[in-house]
Amino acid sequence: MLTDGPTDGPTRLPHRRKEDIMRQAVIVDIVRTASGKGKPGGALSGVHPVDLYATVLRALAERNDLDPGRVEDVITGCVGQAGQQAMNIGRNAVLAAGWPESVPATTIDRQCGSSQQAMHFAAQGVMAGAYDIVVAGGVESMSRVPMGVSTLGQDPQGPGVARRYPQGLVGQGVSAELIAQRWGLSRERLDEYSARSHRLAAETANAGGFDHEIVPVRVGGDGDGRFAADETIRPSTSPEGLAALRPSFDAPEMRERFPDLDWRITAGNSSPLTDGAAATLIMGEDVAAKLGLRARARFHAFAVAGDDPLLMLTAPIPATQQVLARAGLGIDTIDAYEVNEAFAPVPLAWLAELGGDLERLNCRGGAIALGHPLGASGIRLMATMLHHLEATGGRYGLQTMCEGGGLANATVVERL
Repeated sequence: MLTDGPTDGPTRLPHRRKEDIMRQAVIVDIVRTASGKGKPGGALSGVHPVDLYATVLRALAERNDLDPGRVEDVITGCVGQAGQQAMNIGRNAVLAAGWPESVPATTIDRQCGSSQQAMHFAAQGVMAGAYDIVVAGGVESMSRVPMGVSTLGQDPQGPGVARRYPQGLVGQGVSAELIAQRWGLSRERLDEYSARSHRLAAETANAGGFDHEIVPVRVGGDGDGRFAADETIRPSTSPEGLAALRPSFDAPEMRERFPDLDWRITAGNSSPLTDGAAATLIMGEDVAAKLGLRARARFHAFAVAGDDPLLMLTAPIPATQQVLARAGLGIDTIDAYEVNEAFAPVPLAWLAELGGDLERLNCRGGAIALGHPLGASGIRLMATMLHHLEATGGRYGLQTMCEGGGLANATVVERL
């Protein structure tokens, strides 16, 4: 599929043969930075988001001895596309990484699922014959571009949405409260689950389970420091300690609107604000073989779904149902599932509806412990899940991500 010769730019064929169409798309490598606290003073707060993302791009090329000039596109997820993350951060990171100017890039926004959607677009492009080699990635520096800064003082929904939902939509924290109420999830259950996330993440970190997926980031005034361990994991977290935290979204106007809510969402059973970046190298299975690279997983099925924008965080349920149907698999055949822990009610409601096994859910901890750098989280989940499948010999993995506006992506991969 790839031609020999100079690689000043992406090496493309002028046309595709019929037998090349709908080939298999595979993951050759996947990396992430460690998670930094997304606030001033966090471990990654001194790193420009462009340079943060460039770190994982360089790592992919170096780890696989790949000429980056062969990459035909870099599809990037980023939610806060403002300030230092504006003007197509994917393209800026390609340049900052020192890759050839001929390598194109684009930046997309499907809210928290942005990099998972980037992965879908990349894999689907390979399967359709539009790409041979493509990188999907994501980045978010919440310390430098705070959540909501792009809409500060603005109305991003407009009068049409207001007319359709005259009662008004709510923020994700209140949506999490509504989910907890609907599925009967007590404060104790949420806090127990959250403590589990930290325990599993700490156990994995102590055993070196994250070492191969994390690439170090140069930090410090002169860049001589190395940050390579998740700053967001709190090994001492306990349900008793979490029980002392006050609810975060119990505002007077919300209490008036939802008088029956027993407010139970806290900073402890929510994902923390986080800085981070992640990227994955995706190519045709035939291309990987030609280049002598090991295909680690095959994309098996994709789905994207919309759901009630008031509850907002429930769309992983229909997205999962769709992706399992497309894959021809039952939940019992999935060896590991990653359901993003934006808030503890999200994976717990998903588990209740899908009839899954808690022991297969977020087996190395989730975003409550490992952080949620919005635009990078989709690929972070895939990195953690794939390494878990490889360590345990599992075959199928499913990941799904709740997204602002009542959306979700779902992906099934098969370990090779």
